Amino acid sequence: MFNLKTMLATATIAVAAASFATPAVAGQCTTPGTSDLANAPRMPKGVTDDVLAAIQLGPEINVDGRQLRTRRLVVQPGGIVPLHSHKDRPALIYVVSGSITEHSSACGAPIEHKAGEISREADGLSHYWENHGKEPAVLLSSDVFHG
Repeated sequence: MFNLKTMLATATIAVAAASFATPAVAGQCTTPGTSDLANAPRMPKGVTDDVLAAIQLGPEINVDGRQLRTRRLVVQPGGIVPLHSHKDRPALIYVVSGSITEHSSACGAPIEHKAGEISREADGLSHYWENHGKEPAVLLSSDVFHG
């Protein structure tokens, strides 16, 4: 049985390995432009969101009121991670399994993310995610959170 420390170490290694193995264009916007997210969903649907670990950044690097956290999200088929912003909250999302569609304020078309890909979320980006697949999408999210 894995303990939390082993699981986090495994996840970190998987994310690092995937970042070197994935082509640069995978999971990125291929349609320049912006999207109007006025009708974006505002409530989650079919999503579990579990914090695996968090580190208070005040004592570590003098960034009070912030934490570095890693979460595991499971988005069921038809599930939605609702509209949210990454203004002042950068994140990296690793797709462990399944696939997920991102609707981003910074792209003219939806972006399909597949297992093994990493999504960079920063620079004030707003977006939401939908699972149009037939299996759950499992994501690891590491972000700098106002906690």
